[in-house]
Amino acid sequence: MTVRDVLARPAFRHAYLAAGRAGLGRPVRWVHIIEVIRFDQLLQGGEMILTTGAAFKNDTAAFLTYLDQLVRCEAACLCIEMGHHVSSVPDEWLREAEAVGLPVIVFPRSVRFIDITQDIHAYRINQHHRALQELEKTSRAFHRMTLASQGVGRVLELLRDSARASVIYVPQDGPPKFVPPVPEREAEAWLGFLADWRSRASAVGGRSGESNDAEGPAVAEHAGRSVVIQPVGAMGKTWAHLLLALGRKPQEYEFLILDSASLSIAQDLLRTRYVEERRLYSETLWVDDLLHLRLRDEEQVKLLAGGAYRQLNELAYRVVVIEFGDGSAPASGFADDGTESAGIHLSLAVRTVFEGQTFHPLMTLKNGRLVVIAFDKAPKRPVKERLRQALGALGQLKAAGDARLSAGVGRQGRGLLQAHVSYQEALQALSLAPILRRDPVFFDEIGVFHLLFHIADKGVLDSFVRTYLGPILDHDEAKGSDLLRTLKVYLDCDGSKRLAAERLFIVRQSLYYRLEKIEELLGADYMEPEKRLALQAGIRAFQLLRPDAPL
Repeated sequence: MTVRDVLARPAFRHAYLAAGRAGLGRPVRWVHIIEVIRFDQLLQGGEMILTTGAAFKNDTAAFLTYLDQLVRCEAACLCIEMGHHVSSVPDEWLREAEAVGLPVIVFPRSVRFIDITQDIHAYRINQHHRALQELEKTSRAFHRMTLASQGVGRVLELLRDSARASVIYVPQDGPPKFVPPVPEREAEAWLGFLADWRSRASAVGGRSGESNDAEGPAVAEHAGRSVVIQPVGAMGKTWAHLLLALGRKPQEYEFLILDSASLSIAQDLLRTRYVEERRLYSETLWVDDLLHLRLRDEEQVKLLAGGAYRQLNELAYRVVVIEFGDGSAPASGFADDGTESAGIHLSLAVRTVFEGQTFHPLMTLKNGRLVVIAFDKAPKRPVKERLRQALGALGQLKAAGDARLSAGVGRQGRGLLQAHVSYQEALQALSLAPILRRDPVFFDEIGVFHLLFHIADKGVLDSFVRTYLGPILDHDEAKGSDLLRTLKVYLDCDGSKRLAAERLFIVRQSLYYRLEKIEELLGADYMEPEKRLALQAGIRAFQLLRPDAPL
């Protein structure tokens, strides 16, 4: 509803437009009566203001203050009733209103403001109800098109007709679509506008080409038109952008209809990707054989990897082993319709997330663990940070009630036939997640555990632990004390009593008492370099032997 529409209502049959004809197209969101001189905190924009002039009477300075607030609050128009407070509207007032384009409507006789508010509000509510009905009808049509696989083109045409605006669809891996069609030069200008917008948004930490699909629409200006930009995507990645170019300020209906269209397009794209993922999922089942050394012949690997073999064999990679929750199959967090379907859903989600961080993933799912060979396509960018971001995004895709995932990451490798090395390292790193209490665990950050893993005889480890930590362990078991943890924290803090007390959440006097007891049990030389190193290695060996110990 615009100011022009308001003037056609019966309640305005005796009113006339005194100034601001250029603003007749302004939308009217609501009606508000204001009889105070200060009100800029009361308006949200788009209100039609009714007044008897009690706030400014015949005072020009007061009126200009009143008018300035209306302009700053983006009010739709001002309606003044002639009567007790204002008998006429001075030409100076009208010139000022004309200069800012604010419509001024004059009631030459007394009117009932309640009749105006009831009429306009009823009209707006009915209009909103009709818009919701139209939105529901259009959304159903979008949904039917998606189910009937009628393609994105039909959705875009219906969006154009429903919103009465130009529609631009820009996928990341295909040609753009303009509805209605535009000349080539204009199309290039629109694509340049979108690229500039994405670049600016990325620079300020906002949306980017890899943006999260949860982000809502943005509004920008281009070629004198308001443009609503809606990301289209799912599973943490944007697959396209949908633009609605309007010759007016966008209203709630445009945002809702655009959101409905983007969801329908996303469903269509997701179905297409699901079909492709089913093919890829079947083709990469050989990855499990590769990692477990059941596949050793290079020619056979070439055949199974296909045309991608040469590139993959030259790229650096890291193997990532992911365990969900309690180690059960991750299907519960992604799908409930069978093992294969769940695996495909998970594979699609993981592929989307890892590709978003410029990795090429080869995957296999077995025994509740997902294994990803992540080939690095951007070696100049920090690989660990990108892997952390990918795993964090994957964790967010899990159902809200599921436990968080754990992940182990092997060292960098090259050559597909050597992938089993990084895989074994990733498994060892994953086994340390509950001990080190961090996720993900990178194998090249596990320190002395790297050596301890190679001591196959657990009796040797146990003997080493007893040699250096036996008195502490016996005392803790007999007295229920916490000396082993105290020793670990104290050594990890490089002998800083202040830091150790803070990490143990005890006062320094308590720490001093514990350290005296440790010295009594281990000897006064326990902080000497050789013995200190042996104690730290012994504590790690103890953690490896008893991962459930509360350290």
